[in-house]
Amino acid sequence: MAEASPYLNGVFRSAQRWSPVHDKATGEPIGRYAPAGAADVDEAVAAARAAQPGWAALAAPERAAYLRLMAEHLQSRYEELVRLSMSETGGLRRKAEDEVSTGIKQLHISSVQAMGTAGDILQPYKAGKLSLSRAVPLGVIGVITPWNYPLNLAMRAVAPGLAFGNTIVLKPAELTPFIGGQVIAEAADAAGLPPGVLNVLPGEGPEAGWALAEHRGLDLLDFTGSREVGLAIAASAATDLRPIRLELGGDNAFIVLDDADVDLAADHAMIASLEFQGQTCISSSRHLVMRAVADRYLAALTERAAAMEAGRDFGPLISAAQRDRVHALVEPSVAKGARVLTGGTWDGPFYRPTVLADVTPDMPVFTEEIFGPVLPVTVADSEEEIVELANRHPMLMNSVFTADLMRGMALAERLHAGEVHVNDAHARHGAENQMAGFTKRQWIGLTR
Repeated sequence: MAEASPYLNGVFRSAQRWSPVHDKATGEPIGRYAPAGAADVDEAVAAARAAQPGWAALAAPERAAYLRLMAEHLQSRYEELVRLSMSETGGLRRKAEDEVSTGIKQLHISSVQAMGTAGDILQPYKAGKLSLSRAVPLGVIGVITPWNYPLNLAMRAVAPGLAFGNTIVLKPAELTPFIGGQVIAEAADAAGLPPGVLNVLPGEGPEAGWALAEHRGLDLLDFTGSREVGLAIAASAATDLRPIRLELGGDNAFIVLDDADVDLAADHAMIASLEFQGQTCISSSRHLVMRAVADRYLAALTERAAAMEAGRDFGPLISAAQRDRVHALVEPSVAKGARVLTGGTWDGPFYRPTVLADVTPDMPVFTEEIFGPVLPVTVADSEEEIVELANRHPMLMNSVFTADLMRGMALAERLHAGEVHVNDAHARHGAENQMAGFTKRQWIGLTR
């Protein structure tokens, strides 16, 4: 049985109490974790603060070497970690492989970033002067990560944060303390990372998570999770202007115009709404379709969704509570007039892919981020109506399908989303360059 315990100041701590961790498909216990508390958070932040100057003082090649050693450790356990991700998150193998390989890739990318340009020479304000700008560490970063892609979402902050001389306190989701926390701590330990540079605290959100979110000893809190929790963190941080970085959910739109290739759109909808059972912040929660192609699009979605098999084409939802939450959005929408074309039922944690027709803007499946395998279809009569419907709710990532790329690009520019794909679904993104979020700029003026 696997165990996850707090990793504080370079030591795995013994525990007085344990909480179980279950396989998401079978419900069988696969291990246990020791929940950290507020006192552990205080100790971890203090350890990170003490370690940060020495870590930042290391030459960039030395920090990069530690990251490569962490990557090598994870790579040596690749198959084990893939199986662990499948069990702990409920994802299919392709999802687990993507998660593990992207987490490893981020370490390699950040090891290269650490060796990159450290700043710029600026045009001087006055003759005879030399002006420089350099990137310097923020200091101590708190990282709170979700359960859906726990390894690579943690590494997206941990790897660049470490690369640029910051120290880290990581709190993984309580549903995934192994793949999202313990294995990262074990990689740091195997790499010989100096004590206090990376601290990992498995624990529950209301205790360890909130203690870290409100901690005044951080130079930045990086949170990925629900909009509700993010708003609470933002409200708390606003009281004394504590620096935070939030990636929250969105009620994302999948748009099909009247000249679209319906089969292409339906194929991509299976990814946009059903990848990892729709449990991602970039999943499409609303399908906005022009009336001329609506019947064909609904038929294509229904055919594809009805053919999917549990365990082969889709996995379990993360918990019974999540399954019940998804159905609590579907059921009242049906009561208001939405039609279930397929799905709307479940077997244990496996909620069938569900296609809903006749969805109106007042229904819960339209107004809420579903975070489950549901494709609600709303019909519109014009591009203007589609834009207005899409922009009613916060969005992260949208798709637009049309035979005319210029038309698609023009519509994309009118959507209030951070990213829009034309004739594509959200990519299963590789590691990203995160340098801008984990350094600050320091300006230096020199006189010749």
